[in-house]
Amino acid sequence: MRVTHPFHPLFGRELEFIERRQCWRGDRVYYFDEVGGRSKVPTEWTSVAPVDVFVVAAEGSCPFRTQDLVELAVLIDRLRGVGETTP
Repeated sequence: MRVTHPFHPLFGRELEFIERRQCWRGDRVYYFDEVGGRSKVPTEWTSVAPVDVFVVAAEGSCPFRTQDLVELAVLIDRLRGVGETTP
């Protein structure tokens, strides 16, 4: 399998596929790392996932999907503590 996420440190590398598994954090692909250990990445960051139709249609003109930007905004808000009530 190949890492396809452009910002992942292993982008473009071929990795030895072990298995694909649905876990509580989402769909993951397990592979053997450089020292023979077992590591994982989100399936959508690899060639194991089906091709994203939006990515194909955008042909590189849009580096981020709307869904990913919304999820990033939610994460940033959570890390900043936005929306939390103080006692």
